[in-house]
Amino acid sequence: MKKLVLFGTGDIGQLAKYYFELHTDYRVAAFTVDGAFVKEDSFEGSPVVAFEEILKQFPAPECDMHIALSYAQMNRLRKEKYEAAKAKGYALPSYVSPKCSYLSQFQPGDNCFIFEDNTIQPFVKIGNNVILWSGNHIGHHSVIEDHNFVSSHVVVSGHCHIESFCFLGVNSTLAHTVRIAEGTLLGAGAVISKDTEPNGVYVPPRTVKLEKTSDQFKL
Repeated sequence: MKKLVLFGTGDIGQLAKYYFELHTDYRVAAFTVDGAFVKEDSFEGSPVVAFEEILKQFPAPECDMHIALSYAQMNRLRKEKYEAAKAKGYALPSYVSPKCSYLSQFQPGDNCFIFEDNTIQPFVKIGNNVILWSGNHIGHHSVIEDHNFVSSHVVVSGHCHIESFCFLGVNSTLAHTVRIAEGTLLGAGAVISKDTEPNGVYVPPRTVKLEKTSDQFKL
């Protein structure tokens, strides 16, 4: 049994505890957040310790740490805490669901979280601090750089390249060989067939409400 400290007491921290303890040898020894955000003594049955004090109670040689934060600030907040944990000497393990079809010969970097039902095809390369929510297709020879968030049911075709600090919304689709520039935000359902621009925001046309009601259609 290995001890793990989770940075974050939100939904992702709760999910990380569940998945790590369900599928790995890790057991969560504590949660941590910045001292100004400590609102309770415990979370999910484990103590909550200020990050500034974490080394005293759960030292790096005895515990690893996982940064269980979302895409806030286009993943830059998660990157900041990732680097702070490394500076304290913590190893940052990744979680890959056993229900993920991980077919690439290249393992992901550290502090990644890859949920169930992802398909990772051969020759895919995934960097550090990447979250792949459930049900995505990552096509052959594609690259996902550090500090990215891919939500659910995203299709990344072959030979795509996703630079850092991107957010790919639910059901977004990348055509073959597309490059997603640093800081790109794709809205839900966006279809991208050419390279994006740095910090660009891409959303599909809005769904509109028709004047007819549902009982006026013959289905």
